[in-house]
Amino acid sequence: MSKLNLLLLVAIVASALLLVKTSYESRRLFAALDRAKAEQQTLESERQRLEAERQGRATPLIIERVARDKLGMRTATAAVTQYVSDPAASGVAR
Repeated sequence: MSKLNLLLLVAIVASALLLVKTSYESRRLFAALDRAKAEQQTLESERQRLEAERQGRATPLIIERVARDKLGMRTATAAVTQYVSDPAASGVAR
């Protein structure tokens, strides 16, 4: 009976150690999952902020102001338009 008791004791100790290891691993993975969810929320809020900023910058008035101020562009009028005629397209032969 002594050998059987010793064998059962070893099995119980091994089972307890395995249970402790599994519990530790479970807590570690749960903490990692919690950190990943927090990072996901942070990234989602950052994405929403950037999306709102992008939509705000894409309005026609802002685009026109940037084109005038930074690029030096101006509205096309008859005074600044140059018309070029193509003799080959108009049917005139040389």
